[in-house]
Amino acid sequence: MTNETKDHSALADIFNKDEARVNWHDETLWWIRAKRDKAVHQLPEWEDLRETASRIKHNVLSNMSSYLQQFEANAIANGITVHWAADAKEHNQIVLSLLQKHSVTRMVKSKSMLTEECHLNEYLGENGVDVIDSDLGERIVQLAHEPPSHIVLPCIHKKKEEIGELFHQYLGTPAGNADPQFLTETARHHLRETFLTRRAALTGVNFAIAETGEFVVCTNEGNADMGAHLADVHIASMGFEKIIPERKHLSVFLRLLTRSATGQPITTYSSHFGKPRPGQEMHIVIVDNGRSVQLGREEFRNSLKCIRCGACMNTCPVYRRSGGHSYHNAISGPIGAILAPNLDMEKYADLPFASTLCGSCSNVCPVKIDIHDQLYKWRQVIVKNGYATKTKKAGMQVMTLTLSSPTIYHVGGKAGRWFMKHVPFAVNNKLNPWYKQRDMPEPPKESFGEWYSKNRKKS
Repeated sequence: MTNETKDHSALADIFNKDEARVNWHDETLWWIRAKRDKAVHQLPEWEDLRETASRIKHNVLSNMSSYLQQFEANAIANGITVHWAADAKEHNQIVLSLLQKHSVTRMVKSKSMLTEECHLNEYLGENGVDVIDSDLGERIVQLAHEPPSHIVLPCIHKKKEEIGELFHQYLGTPAGNADPQFLTETARHHLRETFLTRRAALTGVNFAIAETGEFVVCTNEGNADMGAHLADVHIASMGFEKIIPERKHLSVFLRLLTRSATGQPITTYSSHFGKPRPGQEMHIVIVDNGRSVQLGREEFRNSLKCIRCGACMNTCPVYRRSGGHSYHNAISGPIGAILAPNLDMEKYADLPFASTLCGSCSNVCPVKIDIHDQLYKWRQVIVKNGYATKTKKAGMQVMTLTLSSPTIYHVGGKAGRWFMKHVPFAVNNKLNPWYKQRDMPEPPKESFGEWYSKNRKKS
């Protein structure tokens, strides 16, 4: 059984077999969440920035067509060739056709979650094009033949010893050397040759400015700049939701993005691409791939405000202890659990249930997406459309009956307390999913209703 056919629960069970890995995965992401908190508390205007960004994005979602047309006109005037892709297949075909036009069989690529969503690397590989990911984390998971497990920290699930083994196997480093500085220097030398020899480079797009026709790419390693500036052909892949109206709005989002992602004041490189240099071709592929459908869903369109900071993943107790690959989708975590069912409701019906609905994701979101509310709403849509599992349906029907009848509720409570006290093995066994990861509590001597009734009489 592959990851494509397993649900979140089954894949999380696999991740949870390595308890030590789960613990440091959890602790590392919480440490990044703490860095985020420290960074944002230094800005008295933080909540004003969040509100402003949310309203800008709301304006964009309400006027998407006009902003996209404005961006296209200005980008073309700047000398950029604009392409439109209805879905992942068309996006991949456009990229391949551009490479074939220039007889390019080797391409360097910086981080782009859209290309992960479209499975571009696999498609190009099947069509004779070798792709090297130049982001260090992306390169590590590429060598491991794995997808990223996090949108900002692609190899957060990997231990340094495992990375050292990968580098030994593929880059010829000494066996057993897991020193991070040494491994980083090795990757630098390995990728430098790639930058110098690849004639085509692909980047993602963090923000596209309708007013000017330019786009901005944010990195901490400078790999997008190296690839784009040295290549004869620069291709940028962009989901249409990345548009913002005016250049002045960019300052709001740049202040929010990296503080939310890693606790930094700003990314090391925030690179503006306005027009190709002399002799270079610059192309931008604007992709729909289900975004129009999401835009048309009134209860879910706010998810298109996402600026891919990863803050919701870093704070989510479920993501931190189940790993990104358990979401079996390019975008994992709480935001991925909202976006994925829009693409394929049946395939990703399990993801909105992979949440405690604690609301921490919504609290840290820099553009104020109501993430936990949307997860709850998706559950309702999935059940109504018949995609919930039979066991979940049966369980909900039992609970509906129980909670709608005071008599059954009280009798059920008494029975539960009796079994937990006198026949604990009836509850503490592998058939109870709660018992797998938790110690069941001591049974209370009485219910709240019984306690309240007794003490009310005394008063």
